[in-house]
Amino acid sequence: MRALYFKEIKSFLSSTIGYVFILIYLITSGIMHWVASTDANLLEGTEADLIPFFNSSPIIFLILIPAITMRSIAEERRTGTMELLFTRPISDIKILLAKYFASVTLLIIALLPTLIYYYSMVALAQEPEKFDHGATIASYLGLVLIGASFVAIGIFTSSLTSSQIVAFILALFFCWIFMPEIGGIALLGSYNLMGSSDSIVQYFGMSYHYNAIQKGVIDTKNIIYFISLIVVFIYAALTVIKSLKK
Repeated sequence: MRALYFKEIKSFLSSTIGYVFILIYLITSGIMHWVASTDANLLEGTEADLIPFFNSSPIIFLILIPAITMRSIAEERRTGTMELLFTRPISDIKILLAKYFASVTLLIIALLPTLIYYYSMVALAQEPEKFDHGATIASYLGLVLIGASFVAIGIFTSSLTSSQIVAFILALFFCWIFMPEIGGIALLGSYNLMGSSDSIVQYFGMSYHYNAIQKGVIDTKNIIYFISLIVVFIYAALTVIKSLKK
């Protein structure tokens, strides 16, 4: 598994895919939060915090993560190299996990330069000693969990087809369903169509759990939610992979 993991990391960083992902994320985030005059501009906010950054990053992930995961299994199926992987002395789940963790690693690498935002906001605060470090660190954790969940969804949709375009569109749709604030579940639970059941519907979306983490309180149930989502989609991808052997 380790060898396959490093092979996947190398494939990201030895080609333009990984660098394009990182650059697009950083450029888009930089323009949104430091250049464009919008509500997400960190310099135009009334308080020195990173809330606009943490609210908008999942939207960027919605496009970029399906783009990097769409080839993970689909390309293997298209080129016929999936059969070669099956012949290696490595289990199916380890193949999936190697690809999964490689994509999550790329995501974390992309996030690391944004720590400059953190340093800048602390430096710009009128009272740096009162800056809410706990909420910021927890929000970074929440952002990684959202990204990791999107990666699991992307791996699953990539296993369904040999077409990268189809895998991308499916991943985009499934990620949007769970997406915080603007996702299908979040919107459905906000229409007050089911009375007291609306809160139950919202619980299955990311908004409920991500918003709780952003407050700086890391509750076990919120962590379990994201881990469960990841496990479900990785298991679904494993089921698809096993069916390809038949």
